[in-house]
Amino acid sequence: MSAHPIPAAAPSAAPSPTRLLLRGGTVVDTDPHVTARPDTDVLIEHGAIAAVGPDLSAEGAEVVDARDRIVLPGFVDTHRHVWQSVLRAVAVDSDLGDYLGRVLGRLSPAMRPEDVYAGNLVGALECLDSGITTVHDFSHVQHRAEHGDAAVHGLRAAGIRAVFGYGHPPFDPAARDPHIVRDLRKRLFAGDDDLVTLALAPGGPSYTPIDLVEQDWRLAADLDIPLAVHVGSGPVAQRPIEALREHGLLNARTLYIHGNSLPDDELAMIADSGGTLSIAPHIEAQMGHGAPMINRAHATGLVTGLGVDVVTSGPGDMFSLLRAALLTSQLADGPRLFATDMLRMATIGGAAALGLADRIGSLAVGKQADLILLRADAINLVGASHDIAGAVVASAHAGNVDTVLIAGRTVKQAGRLTYPHLADAITNARKSAEHLATTG
Repeated sequence: MSAHPIPAAAPSAAPSPTRLLLRGGTVVDTDPHVTARPDTDVLIEHGAIAAVGPDLSAEGAEVVDARDRIVLPGFVDTHRHVWQSVLRAVAVDSDLGDYLGRVLGRLSPAMRPEDVYAGNLVGALECLDSGITTVHDFSHVQHRAEHGDAAVHGLRAAGIRAVFGYGHPPFDPAARDPHIVRDLRKRLFAGDDDLVTLALAPGGPSYTPIDLVEQDWRLAADLDIPLAVHVGSGPVAQRPIEALREHGLLNARTLYIHGNSLPDDELAMIADSGGTLSIAPHIEAQMGHGAPMINRAHATGLVTGLGVDVVTSGPGDMFSLLRAALLTSQLADGPRLFATDMLRMATIGGAAALGLADRIGSLAVGKQADLILLRADAINLVGASHDIAGAVVASAHAGNVDTVLIAGRTVKQAGRLTYPHLADAITNARKSAEHLATTG
């Protein structure tokens, strides 16, 4: 089968209007707490939120009728292996061991650069389609340098806000090369485009000898980029957070992923260091990572966001995660959590977990206008005025997402993505999926 091309540059997109007014929506903010305000306008100027309130002046603005719409900050997915979008549902009935063997052991090495590009492009578009405006892409498919380039180009082509977490494949030690990371930083992250930023996503202390962990932490410090790392009671370190503390590696620029098996004192160590947490409630339950720990994290004051993790085994939308998080929290130890807690984790909590709370995650004036509009007139949201936040968490679905804005630029309108080459993206993703199906 012939390979499909990777575009040399992202497709051109229509610029955001200088002034945009969302008129008369039910506006839900999530910071400092969740509030719903009916018949409220949102004014956007030069891609940022300029004002929120009733009857704002529309002079010189493009006006969007937001009546019968719920206006929210865009969702933030704090952990997803986006390249696996072309491996959808291959491991729905797999446990963690089977997933590792099949997806990372056999399918990952078969990924060509064009497959990574196709997966990242269609995966990012899937995010946007369901109201996820920011994604942390933990990309551990870099068997060679071309894979990293393809992944970044795919994210940028989609127009999503993203943190690209550069990782190397866990079963391919030869791919571990800091020079490739440095070169990628110099080539692809030297400009003024801050929509896609760089992080390092190494193996971490649970799965990597501490001398290599120290090398990874030094590399991130040298490049002045944050870290993201899977943690748990692993084969190398049963107490990985304590190991980091003993070696002076705990810092505020590290996002810890999962951690279901971490005891309370290690969660407290993360919180005290200023580090943050990403949980993937659906996948953690499906793959048997351990008992839900969302309540324990909340009790320690640990900043926590939600993550899809893998569409090989679970859904790719935030609404499914909101419900999974709420339901699993009812089974866990610790104080009871509520729908508003979940909505905050999906927005301002996720933004804070990624170090982006000063730019996104709420409707504060001055923040980037990363917003979503849900159809309040959809049949599954009839009566939502009783509890808007509760309805978003318990009743809404991706099909309710009518409009999505990234920095004031429309990437979904009237229920349809505006990406100009959507049919080609889908076709190429299907070709990649077919190619990988022959690998098993």
